[in-house]
Amino acid sequence: MAQTSASPTPLLKDELDIVIPTIRNLDFLEMWRPFFQPYHLIIVQDGDPSKTIHVPEGFDYELYNRNDINRILGPKASCISFKDSACRCFGYMVSKKKYIFTIDDDCFVAKDPSGKDINALEQHIKNLLSPSTPFFFNTLYDPYRDGADFVRGYPFSLREGVPTAVSHGLWLNIPDYDAPTQLVKPLERNSRFVDAVMTIPKGTLFPMCGMNLGFNRELIGPAMYFGLMGDGQPIGRYDDMWAGWCMKVICDHLGLGVKTGLPYIWHSKASNPFVNLKKEYKGIYWQEELIPFFQAATLSKDCTTVQKCYLELSKQVKAKLGNVDDYFIKLADAMVTWIEAWDELNPPKSSAELPNGKGK
Repeated sequence: MAQTSASPTPLLKDELDIVIPTIRNLDFLEMWRPFFQPYHLIIVQDGDPSKTIHVPEGFDYELYNRNDINRILGPKASCISFKDSACRCFGYMVSKKKYIFTIDDDCFVAKDPSGKDINALEQHIKNLLSPSTPFFFNTLYDPYRDGADFVRGYPFSLREGVPTAVSHGLWLNIPDYDAPTQLVKPLERNSRFVDAVMTIPKGTLFPMCGMNLGFNRELIGPAMYFGLMGDGQPIGRYDDMWAGWCMKVICDHLGLGVKTGLPYIWHSKASNPFVNLKKEYKGIYWQEELIPFFQAATLSKDCTTVQKCYLELSKQVKAKLGNVDDYFIKLADAMVTWIEAWDELNPPKSSAELPNGKGK
């Protein structure tokens, strides 16, 4: 069973930032206090920058609103979405820590089947600190968890695994559904707690949800761009999906791992399906062309850093998706701006290079 109690000494206390996008007071942090209080928070305030966001006392945090984003990035602030939770990726950019955990403000502490509170952050850290197995599927799921191992027939040459770049958590109560599914299943709730963590195989894409997500910023940070969404854009609610597709292509190329499963959070609030449909409707039919594009995407051997991979991918987006809609030309340019802004705030280190197809 996954451990659910807080550690006496919090794991990675000085190496991890918690990034929270919000438009409202952060009262939800009270429930998370036992698990989050030792860590530094980066709050990205969306919407009206003149509004004051209340943060409960006792938390160590920095808060950025749109004025701060414009001041820090100047003209490059155009790559950061407005009036959309995609603005959270600004927090990834200004962080100086090795790891990021990001969570939405309508996500509460879930309970495991025994009734214990789940320390989602601790489980993400465990996922990130243990290897992944993207090249060969283990039928007992994560072989590095207590009580599991590699099954008979698993190649010994692959048992060392590869570094884990991303830990993708799940949700009890309100599932992360698209608008059409919300409309036909308005009362559906997820009550299934599956005690499993697994590596998503190489060559397999998945729909990444940004509301309960951990990642190694040093390994994959520049690929975690949540795109152009929200105000002034023709699409919303595809920010985390876009980041997930780009990230997975790059992880596959660089030989990095992505895990999904535990930990669960309690997703408390269903968003309005009619509002969601308005945001999603272009994406719902665009994705039928986007998915084959990412499935077929390959990166050259010269792409030895995440930045190089991302810039090459942006060229392919412009060349191959520009005919789907002009939006993708604009998005490809924003991908380049994002990398330029990232490198300005985070000067590249030569040690970030990974041999093609091998872990660090």
